[in-house]
Amino acid sequence: MDKSMIKGFAIGGIAMVVLGSGAVTGYKAINKPKFAEVVAVKEVTQTVVTPREQCEDVQVQKQAPVKDEHRVAGTATGAVVGGLLGSTIGGGKGKTLATVAGAAAGGYAGNQVQKNMQQKDMVTTTERRCKTVNDTSHKLMGYDVTYRLDGKDGVVRMSHKPGATLPVKDGQVVTTAPEPAKS
Repeated sequence: MDKSMIKGFAIGGIAMVVLGSGAVTGYKAINKPKFAEVVAVKEVTQTVVTPREQCEDVQVQKQAPVKDEHRVAGTATGAVVGGLLGSTIGGGKGKTLATVAGAAAGGYAGNQVQKNMQQKDMVTTTERRCKTVNDTSHKLMGYDVTYRLDGKDGVVRMSHKPGATLPVKDGQVVTTAPEPAKS
């Protein structure tokens, strides 16, 4: 065999290796998966708390304002009545003593009766009462999507809910939302 033949075999062999590897690479590129299977989709939410003021009108009972704080009317009326009752008892100095004692006891009793009446004298008013309450809601943050590509599972967070498959480009899952169709 001469040198040119050997060179020819060598160059032919190298060409076969290059073409063969190119064919294998081309075959792999053609057979790369175009879609990943969606295995599970889970909504991701966030709890949002919003405070607001809640008011209502409430009936409130309070003691009526007192016009006679020292209960002079009750004491005076009781003293007069007690004095009159005391004067009906006994005679002479005993009658005077019974009148004074009746007036003192009547004054005290009249004072206490007026005190009880004032404490029971109530007025009803309407008051506006407000308090802060919290409303809770859930905000959708996205979707955690579990997918299977080439027999391996992966998880991505997406802003939209996917279908049964995800597109694959250059061996990577595409997670962007598809563009709306133009009309």
